[in-house]
Amino acid sequence: MLLIKASISKAWKLRRLKEFKLYTTHQPNLTDIVSTNIAISNYAKQSKLGVARQLFDQMPQRTAVSWNTMISSYSKHGKCSEALFLVHSMHRSHTKFTESTFSSVLSVCARLRRWQDGKLIHCLVLKSGSESFELVGSALLYFYASCFEIGEARRVFDLLVGRNEMLWSLMLVGYVNCKLMGDAMSLFAKMPRRDVIAWTTLISGLSKNGGSCGKAMELFRLMMRSGEATPNEFTFDCVVRDCGRLRILSQGRTVHGLLMRCGLEYNPSIGGALVEFYCECEAIDDALRLCKGIVNPSLNALNSLIDGLMLMGRIEDAELVFKGMTEMNPVSYNLMIKGYAANCRIDDSKRLFEKMPCKTIFSSNTMISVYSRNGEIDKAFELFEETKNEKNPVTWNSMMSGYIHGGQPEEALKLYITMRRLSILQTRSTFSALFHACSCLGSLQQGQLLHAHLIKTPFESNVYVGTSLIDMYSKCGSIMEAKTSFESISSPNVPAWTALINGHAHHGLGSEAISLFDRMIEQGLAPNGATFVGVLCACSRTGLVDEGMKIFHSMERCYGVTPILEHYTCVVDLLGRSGRIREAEEFIKKMPLEADGVIWIALLSACWFWMDMEVGERVAEKMFSFDPQPISSFVILSNIYAGLGRWREKMMVRKILRGFKVKKDPGFSWIELNNKVNVFSIEDRTHPYCDMIYTTLEHLTANVNSIVHFDHVSIPITQAV
Repeated sequence: MLLIKASISKAWKLRRLKEFKLYTTHQPNLTDIVSTNIAISNYAKQSKLGVARQLFDQMPQRTAVSWNTMISSYSKHGKCSEALFLVHSMHRSHTKFTESTFSSVLSVCARLRRWQDGKLIHCLVLKSGSESFELVGSALLYFYASCFEIGEARRVFDLLVGRNEMLWSLMLVGYVNCKLMGDAMSLFAKMPRRDVIAWTTLISGLSKNGGSCGKAMELFRLMMRSGEATPNEFTFDCVVRDCGRLRILSQGRTVHGLLMRCGLEYNPSIGGALVEFYCECEAIDDALRLCKGIVNPSLNALNSLIDGLMLMGRIEDAELVFKGMTEMNPVSYNLMIKGYAANCRIDDSKRLFEKMPCKTIFSSNTMISVYSRNGEIDKAFELFEETKNEKNPVTWNSMMSGYIHGGQPEEALKLYITMRRLSILQTRSTFSALFHACSCLGSLQQGQLLHAHLIKTPFESNVYVGTSLIDMYSKCGSIMEAKTSFESISSPNVPAWTALINGHAHHGLGSEAISLFDRMIEQGLAPNGATFVGVLCACSRTGLVDEGMKIFHSMERCYGVTPILEHYTCVVDLLGRSGRIREAEEFIKKMPLEADGVIWIALLSACWFWMDMEVGERVAEKMFSFDPQPISSFVILSNIYAGLGRWREKMMVRKILRGFKVKKDPGFSWIELNNKVNVFSIEDRTHPYCDMIYTTLEHLTANVNSIVHFDHVSIPITQAV
């Protein structure tokens, strides 16, 4: 028995020895494989991926490290499709995936959003038991979060978080990228350790999440108080930009002080953000001083400075900044072109446009607007013809707006028809401009047709478009449809409420306008100057004097809105229409601003309505100081004299008016028929069917005159006979 055991043992050893010899004779030199792997890595670092791939393909045998080196090289250089192809080849070659393989391929799937491939890799991870490895678990969570499969990401997090602390930060980033800020805040509160990356991630997420800039600032203050982490340049960048968006100058200055203590004030990135912040807050001198201290200010910072200077009307300073720039981009030129145009320096706009080394579609769009606003609609159209084939929606929108501004709304509507025929993308600005065109035409039918088109787009509930729609329906006489349009807006802002209030004012619905104003306040929205103009006009047109005066006096006290001449004009009109002429006159005298001609003409109109000659004559005298030929004042004064039977004075005023050689503009009426607005005035014979219209009118007049009235009973002559 012992001999048998010894014999079996000897045979097994001999077989194992043969197998070992066979195995070692077929193994390539490990030193060669390692050196080749290092060479592949070095070539990849030098961006010589072609050479690296050639070395990889020539290898007689590859280890997992060889595959991983080539896959990660492709991944780092953005060659994700090539990396994924290599992963499939590696799997077919039966080379075992390592932790590095899984993390690289999951990263590639995340970038490409290759959901199905990533799921297959997850299956391989589970089969290999590599899920609990730190890099693999992190890559899995990053993949699901990048594909916006936040539920799957959360499952990975819940399963592995006990063994992988890196997942806290990755899960937080996932929630922030998916804009699930409530979940992000909840996770952040539970984090065992919150470093500067976690704080900055959440602050950045809140900053980018629309109206959450205030919350981002609160979180930053909490970060400073807690002392858990010290803010870095990325944290400060977010916070400074938030201060700019919120226009909180004092807090921004405090953050600036912290930056000075940290030595980051003149950091190119942070310095640029500070320049933009000061421009947003209209502290333009601070922005200029800071910009001079930065060694190489970024293009964005300089462009923001030019924009801020232009908005403040400091065009010479903007020119100095522009001329001192070592590098300019189309945005720089566009800002200067628009700035010149806004300051009535159209020739400078044209000169700079011609001088541009590389004109872009954005530059052309800017010049279309410049030409249009300068009344050069033909030049705007020439430029439009040169660029329209690029099918840029802004180009078409600019031309439509140009037509509307130039008093040709029908051409804007024709352009829209062409735009649809050519399948050019319509934007919210397209519909906003077109609804304005319908308002100018007074065409309710055209507006309703456009509204039907709007319903088929994603812009129906857009507040910007909705505001234009409310304005169109209000001006075209359909206040009910204006209300319906307002209700379809997902989140009405101050301009939307103001448009609806203006609509009610236009229709003489003063009480409803005040009710809307109160509802707006209850919603937590702060009215602006335009809102107060609307509600004061509503009070004026419906005789709600006490309510109007109460609202006027609350402007500055309750809402911080300083009244301007337009508001004072509304109050004068409000008092004048209600017959409180002398009170209106005293109100003008006590105004902190000097009254202009518009205010005095409002009072003079009230004098005409109430036939107050004494105040009317005083006001007419005031008007002479504003205009040497105050035609409107003379006309109103003439009407007052006529109403009071002062014919001699009336004739004197009329004689003066004849001396001005003034011709009164004729009044117009219109009717919309078959989607076309037909306009008429006295003795107008320009209509193509004018003969038929006048014949019909004569026939109607004859029928009206053929009615005989007996004791309030109307009997046609034919029946009486």
